[in-house]
Amino acid sequence: MTAGRPPRVLIDATSVPADRGGVGRYVDGLLGALGKVIGSRVELAVVGLRTDAERYTRMLPAAEVIPAPAAVAHRPARLAWEQTGLPLLAQQVGADVLHSPFYTCPLRAGCPVTVTVHDATFFTEPEHYDKSRRTFFRSAIKTSLRRAGRVIVPSKATRDELIRLLDADPTRIDVAYHGVDQNAFHAPTDEEKARVRARLGLGNTSYIAFLGAKEPRKNVPNLIRGWALAVQDRPNPPALVVAGGQGHDDDIDRAVADVPAHLRLLRPGYLRYADLPGFLGGALVAAYPSYGEGFGLPILEAMACAAPVLTTPRLSLPEVGGDAVAYTSEDPGQIATDLGALLDDEARRLALAKAGFDRAKEFTWESSAEVHIAAWSRAAV
Repeated sequence: MTAGRPPRVLIDATSVPADRGGVGRYVDGLLGALGKVIGSRVELAVVGLRTDAERYTRMLPAAEVIPAPAAVAHRPARLAWEQTGLPLLAQQVGADVLHSPFYTCPLRAGCPVTVTVHDATFFTEPEHYDKSRRTFFRSAIKTSLRRAGRVIVPSKATRDELIRLLDADPTRIDVAYHGVDQNAFHAPTDEEKARVRARLGLGNTSYIAFLGAKEPRKNVPNLIRGWALAVQDRPNPPALVVAGGQGHDDDIDRAVADVPAHLRLLRPGYLRYADLPGFLGGALVAAYPSYGEGFGLPILEAMACAAPVLTTPRLSLPEVGGDAVAYTSEDPGQIATDLGALLDDEARRLALAKAGFDRAKEFTWESSAEVHIAAWSRAAV
């Protein structure tokens, strides 16, 4: 890299899923912030799926946007292309650094590589992943820790677990907290809340909200059990709305089967992006009793929507929630106790909603982008 010139970085966004889940929120948020400093702080090229090329071109008019081959929409083909086509592309665009935002990277990139490792739960919570997924991501993380010039993680907890479990070099790990889009995730208006309630068919029924993937690590079955215990004897019991991707947790169906018939449990699947503030901010409580997270973007997004949040003090979650959220354990009995206490204490819910909303403002994609740029500059030397 020429002295005094901003690093030219190729970001591989081909791993972003169509549903714009966690990795999609990360990449979109990061690119949006980088778009404001292209030229002065960084030169940027982005390769993405063909379906995302127009989106990135609008988002980043000063960047070079390259559509990836159509075949990379399928994961096996994408992983093969990552090892062969991506290094060639890095060379063609003159990249000083190649950034891989989702665990894996080319073994021989032809230029320095940085990788985002989102969490260490494949090692700390192995029982919550099927064998093939656990084996793949464990191998990918170990490889990235060996091969990458810098590793970017979203929390100190993730950094500390990689050091403790895998003897990672702490001098090559950079902590870049995720941000939250304050325009997309905001305190909702009464109209936004009403629109979501109408879409869900809730009428005047109040509700507890969960938003996320239905993976075993998210602890949705115990949330269902804890909610049922907390509300089953209440007049006008609040519903539970479990929104998000379907995931692969078979225990959810077993928990649903045990829900008393007079309680309402809704599973609407994916919600429209525009409906998320009304959904989260319109809930009595946004509940997220996870076994552990690399960051915890769902609780940050709920905080930004002025929802009182109930979560667990596992791994990174206290870094995000601080004193602005309520904590419980992963056990359904304790979830029932702590959720019931929140439902009985409107003043505390209002105080948590305000504290969470204020705290969410501290997490910006601009700050995250600054850490990424610093990491790329170190890697390019």
